[in-house]
Amino acid sequence: MISAINISLSYGKRVIFKDVNIKFAPGNCYGLIGANGAGKSTFLQILSGEKEADHGDIAIGAGERIATLRQDHFAFDEETVFNTVVMGHKRLFQVMQEREALYAKGDLSEADGIRVGDLEIEFGEMNGYDVESDAATLLSGLGIPEELREKKMKELEDTDKVRVLLAQALFGNPDILLLDEPTNHLDVKTINWLSEFLFRFQNTVIIVSHDRHFLNQVCTHIADIDFGRVQVYVGNYDFWYQASQLNLKQRQNENRKLTEKANDLKEFIQRFSANASKSKQATSRKKLLDKLSIEDMPISSRKYPYVFFKPERPCGDIILKIDGLCKTIDGAEVLHDFSLTVNKGDKIAFVGENSLARTTLFQILVGEIAPDAGSFRWGVTMTHAYFPKDNNDYFVADQNLIDWLRRFAPPGSEDETFVRGFLGRMLFSGEEALKKTTLLSGGERVRCMLARMMLVGANALILDEPTNHLDLESITALNNGLIAFPEVILFASHDHEFVATIANRIVEITPTGIIDRMGTYDDYLEDAEAARA
Repeated sequence: MISAINISLSYGKRVIFKDVNIKFAPGNCYGLIGANGAGKSTFLQILSGEKEADHGDIAIGAGERIATLRQDHFAFDEETVFNTVVMGHKRLFQVMQEREALYAKGDLSEADGIRVGDLEIEFGEMNGYDVESDAATLLSGLGIPEELREKKMKELEDTDKVRVLLAQALFGNPDILLLDEPTNHLDVKTINWLSEFLFRFQNTVIIVSHDRHFLNQVCTHIADIDFGRVQVYVGNYDFWYQASQLNLKQRQNENRKLTEKANDLKEFIQRFSANASKSKQATSRKKLLDKLSIEDMPISSRKYPYVFFKPERPCGDIILKIDGLCKTIDGAEVLHDFSLTVNKGDKIAFVGENSLARTTLFQILVGEIAPDAGSFRWGVTMTHAYFPKDNNDYFVADQNLIDWLRRFAPPGSEDETFVRGFLGRMLFSGEEALKKTTLLSGGERVRCMLARMMLVGANALILDEPTNHLDLESITALNNGLIAFPEVILFASHDHEFVATIANRIVEITPTGIIDRMGTYDDYLEDAEAARA
């Protein structure tokens, strides 16, 4: 068990937490949620001891061990993959090193022999004899092949480093497991493995994640950071969303009824306070008015942008015809003889392990790069808007957001009020609209790119990993906006919920061709699992 006792933290005048009291119990998995900047990662750091709060304490059970998912991908560059995993259990790794050093001496003194005996007992109590098999199981489940396990961490790709660091956090059955965005850079198969692992895990887990499907799969509780406090709900993310929305609506309705009653009382008092025959009634109502307590609704840090794509014209009968596209990048063939016909009403999710293939396809379709062979043709009624995975090139100039977005406004729509309206929808209102583009965070850039797409009025949307860097509120808003879009969508995303609720057609790009299936993402995954079995 781990408890936060009267935790408070402020940055200047900005209060992050105030008198937070919460117990995280064994056997439960808590999803820690909140808007960007609400303090999710900071709270994990306070729990782990990496950061100190202004006031309050963190209490853990006697002898209990905390494990965290480390964010520094270079901290273990000189260690082997195997050692990096085992270092997740600091004491076990120390015992292993001392034990191996003693055995390497050959001739042991009497004191050495006694020390070895003590170490062997401690080693056994920590399940040290299962170290190799336990580490191998974790690495295999997280997609790290055997041939990488004796390599140094600096020899691995960044995505593989993330997986090894996740294995490190999971290793050795920690009593308290703190995971900050554990699904980043994981494919569907590995996320499913992690979900199963955490479902079976018997100790305390606290997770920060923007993956709604993952939170629904693993969480028994949701800890919501808002209004400077942390409130715990029993249930998964969907239950929290429904319960919190219902709670907010009830409080708003109660306030509305009280406000209406107060206004009626004020009107009566004003009309009849000078009337001798009704002065007693007016006085009585004045007493009632004084007793009314209209609650000040606290200001939430959680804000939902307004995402709505309105096509200027509907699609015609011919949407997009792709015939035999081929493309080689840096000597590797990324697309080979790729052919596809996009039909009216299609919302196609492009999936598969090769993300470069999807990005390359989208870049060809919007004219950013040319294919080596093959052709494609958009229908004459079609206009498209593109959300690239890498948006750095769009934010090179040092401009304020109004001037930046004005560059993409259609002719006759460059008026500042009009542009401000689109920025306001994406939570850049007032002075925020004058913010310099070079100072934007990753999530703010994404919201700018979505505002740019909304300006176009296209009837075909192409989106490459649009949920990266977004908080749950922005993901939900974008998700709903794309569900409501009546025309064609081509997109790629690792967000299960996002794909499952938008796509009506799945195209998997494989090394040997494509698998093209009409239907839902969950049906596709079930069929793929059955085929593997």
